[in-house]
Amino acid sequence: MTPSAATVQDQFLQVLSRDEAVARFRAALQSRPVGVETVALDALAGRVLAETIAAPVDTPPFDRSVVDGFAVRAADVAAASEGAPVLLALNDETIACGTAPRLTVAVGTATPIATGGPVPRGADAVVMIEHTTLEADGRLAVGRAVGPGQNIAFAGSDIARGETLLRRGTVVGAREIGMLAAVGAATATVWRKPRVAVISTGDELVAPGQPLRPAAIYDSNGPIVAAALEENGCIAVRFGAVPDVAAALEAAIRQAHAGCDAVILSGGTSKGAGDLTYRIVGALGAPGIVAHGVALKPGKPLCLAVCDGKPVVVLPGFPTSAMFTFHDIVAPVLRILAGLPERAETAVTARVPARIPSDLGRTEFVMVALSDGADGLVAYPVGKGSGAVTAFSQADGFLAIDALSEAMPAGTETTVTLFAPHVAPPDLAVMGSHCTGLDAVVERLAARGITARSLALGSLGGLSALRRGECDVAPIHLLDPATGRYNTPFLTAEMRLVPGWRRMQGIVHRADDPRFAGAATPEAALAAALADPHCLMVNRNTGAGTRVLLDGLLAGRTPPGYWNQPRSHNAVVAAVAQGRADWGVAIAAAARPLGLGFIPLAEEHYDFAVARAPRRPDVLALFEEAVADAGEALRALGFTPAGDGRDRFRAD
Repeated sequence: MTPSAATVQDQFLQVLSRDEAVARFRAALQSRPVGVETVALDALAGRVLAETIAAPVDTPPFDRSVVDGFAVRAADVAAASEGAPVLLALNDETIACGTAPRLTVAVGTATPIATGGPVPRGADAVVMIEHTTLEADGRLAVGRAVGPGQNIAFAGSDIARGETLLRRGTVVGAREIGMLAAVGAATATVWRKPRVAVISTGDELVAPGQPLRPAAIYDSNGPIVAAALEENGCIAVRFGAVPDVAAALEAAIRQAHAGCDAVILSGGTSKGAGDLTYRIVGALGAPGIVAHGVALKPGKPLCLAVCDGKPVVVLPGFPTSAMFTFHDIVAPVLRILAGLPERAETAVTARVPARIPSDLGRTEFVMVALSDGADGLVAYPVGKGSGAVTAFSQADGFLAIDALSEAMPAGTETTVTLFAPHVAPPDLAVMGSHCTGLDAVVERLAARGITARSLALGSLGGLSALRRGECDVAPIHLLDPATGRYNTPFLTAEMRLVPGWRRMQGIVHRADDPRFAGAATPEAALAAALADPHCLMVNRNTGAGTRVLLDGLLAGRTPPGYWNQPRSHNAVVAAVAQGRADWGVAIAAAARPLGLGFIPLAEEHYDFAVARAPRRPDVLALFEEAVADAGEALRALGFTPAGDGRDRFRAD
C-alpha cells in the first residue's frame, strides 16, 4: 500500500541527533556476524576467524640451531677465548636443515651444523662459525665461550602445542597465515562475508564508460560505495544505476533485499515529490525506517532502516555526504556483520616501560603490544627472536629506534605505527608466566565481551609490571625455598593473590626405556638415571619453579645434560620424546599427549597476583569468575583447580 501524503510527511526528515540515530539503528538490527564458512589457507587473507585455533604441534618441533656453526657442549668451551682457544675433535657428520643427527656430541667433540638444523644429542649450545677456525690437524679451534642454550631455539619455544594460536575475531593477514602454515593448518573457519547490494538511484545517472547524455552525470556513488564495502570485509553485489521509475526501483530493491544480507542505496533521500526510495524501503519489512534525517553536516538526509532483520541504508546523493555518513555510521555496523573490529587511527603515542637495546648503525623496528598504563598507553616489545612468528599475533604495531641510538631509554614517549587502522588496548592486561590453562580463562572472558591480552614476561616480569600499574593480572608460580610456600612471599602489601590451579610436576621418560621400569617414586627414578652415565637429562632454566624442584632433587649433583636448559615444559618433553635426552621434569599436561612415562614429583601452584586497588574492579571481578568457571576445561587439560575443595590448594 502506498503511504498517504500525511504519513510520509510525518516520517520524513524528522531530524535526530547522530547518537540517537545510531542507537536506534543498532537496537533494531541486533548486529552479529551473518554466518561461517571453511576457507583454504591460500584464500584466508583479510578474513575474520570465527573460531579460536589452538596449535596442534610444537614450533619448532625440535631443538634447532639459529646460526651456522658447531654444536658443542657448553662446558667444553667455557674457558675459550681468542688468545686461548679450545680445541675440539670434529664428529663425522654435518647437520643441515631436514637432516636427522646420527651421532652424539661427546665430551671434547663438536658437530658442524647449519642454521635450522636439529641439535644433536649431547650438545647444549651452538658456537657461531665466525668464532672458530680449523687447525691443520683437522681439529676445531673455538675462540669464544658460549653458555648453555646459546644459539638454540628449543622445541615449542615459539609455539607450544595446545597453546592458543589465534583467537576468534582475528583478522587474518600475512602474519596470521604464516602462523597457521607453521603448524600445518590447511583451512580455517571464518565469518562469511556479508553480501551487500549496491544500488544507485536517479534518472540522471550514467554508468562510467558509457556516453554522457545531456543533463546526465556519471554514477560515482555506486563504485565508491562498492569499493568501501570491499575495504570493510563485505562482498559488493553491484546492481548499477536504476531510474526513478517506481516499478523498476521497487523490483530492484526487493530483489536485492531477498538475495543479500544488506542493501545500500544512494540518492532518493531528500524531501521532494520525485523521491521514491524511502517510500519503498519503508514498506519493505519490519520495523522499517528507524531514522530519516540526522544532524550531520554533511549527511543530513541519511535514511536508516532495518527490514526483516537486514540493514537497508539510503545514503545522500552527493558523494561527499554519502561517503561521510557511510564511514561514520554505516561501515561500523557492516564490520560487525563481517566479524571485523571498528576502525580507528593508525598511529598512537605510547611510553616504553623498560630500556630497549639496539645495534648502532641500523634503524631498528621493534614490534610492540599496547596496554593502558597509569598515564597513557604503554608499549611492550613482544619479539621472540628472528625465527619466531607468534610475536606478530601479539603485536599491535611497531616503533622505530634511530640508527644513531644504541637504545631507547626507559620512559621514552614514542610513536607506535599500528598494524591495523585501529587500536584497542585490552580490557584486561595479563603479564607474567604463561600456561595453556590461561587460554581457557581468556576464552570465557571473550564470550562475555571482555578483551584480554596475555604477554609472557615471566613471573618476576609480571610482578614488576603490576607494581608499575601496567597490567591487571600477573600469573606467577614462584616457590620460596626458605618457607616452602608458593607465590605469597613474593607479593607486596598492595597486592593480593587470586588462586588459580595446580600443575602436577613429575619425572618424564620414554615409556619403553628399561632403565625406568619399576621406578615408582622420584627417588627410584633418579637412582636409575644416575646409575647409567649415558642416561642424559634435560634441565630447565635458572629461576624456573621446575628448576628449583630439580635442584632440590639432585642435591648438588650435575648429571649428564644438566646444562641443557630450555625454558618450557614443551621443550623438555620434546627432548625426551625425540631421544635427545632420556629424562627431565615437566608437567603432566605436557607429557601426556606424547605418551611419555610420568612419575609424580610435586604440585606447582599457578596463581594470579592482582592489585588490591585495581584499575577496573568490574573487569577483575569477571576475571575471577572466569577462573572459577574454567574448572572443567582445566581438568580436561590435566590441571587441578584451586577451588576443588582440597585445603592444601588454598592460597595462603
